[in-house]
Amino acid sequence: MRAYGSYVALGDSFTEGLNDPGRDGHYRGWADRVAERLAELEPGFRYANLAVRGKLLDQIVEHQVPAAIELKPDLVSFCAGGNDLLRPGTDPDRMAKTFARAVRDLRGTGADVVLFTGVDPRDMPLMRRFRGRFAVFYLHVRSIADLYGCHVVDQWSMQPIRDWRAWSEDRLHMNDVGHRLVAAKVCEVLGVPSQDQWRHTWPARDRVGRAVKLREDRLWLREHFLPWVGRRLTGRSSGDAVDPKRPDLKPYA
Repeated sequence: MRAYGSYVALGDSFTEGLNDPGRDGHYRGWADRVAERLAELEPGFRYANLAVRGKLLDQIVEHQVPAAIELKPDLVSFCAGGNDLLRPGTDPDRMAKTFARAVRDLRGTGADVVLFTGVDPRDMPLMRRFRGRFAVFYLHVRSIADLYGCHVVDQWSMQPIRDWRAWSEDRLHMNDVGHRLVAAKVCEVLGVPSQDQWRHTWPARDRVGRAVKLREDRLWLREHFLPWVGRRLTGRSSGDAVDPKRPDLKPYA
């Protein structure tokens, strides 16, 4: 296991930590959980999280990647593209070229880089219609990881996070349980000892009646899906007024 003295996390809402409540009004999330573990193992460990919800791949590459290169960390996690893949007309092959250039630049600093595939969206009502597009892009991600010698966290194969109990009410972001499972997977990929295990077996769940399911679906449409569509139609993002929660490499306690 390599000892990491510094870590910078790049990405969107997934890496920012939605919807895993933390302290001081910020979200915690899998990246904070990984940083907590690394801080326990390495005295003087420093951590920055530049991720902002709603950001597209080009925005992350333009703003977050150069900032990470400037910080010169030992470890970088880079997860981007999920918001792009939900937009009409997105070309996963074009995205992969942008993604590859960013990975090349990050690896050029000598940092270890962790990349991610997404969760298989076949059980997600909003995203399953884009499943083929997701699959193509994440095959590119795996190829880019092989080309540049990166670690890969393969969420597509993580069966425990396909269960709805790992997700929050908006059905787009994981809850604290989901983030804890992802953090355990990241630690395993890095060879970092962790008390948590991502291989989780859920207990059998009660059967949900059709009427209850329809009522939950209507509530989700009104409170989560329609506001999301409204932002897309007006060109707004949930991250327009949000700053990175940890913009500088600082000691992490």
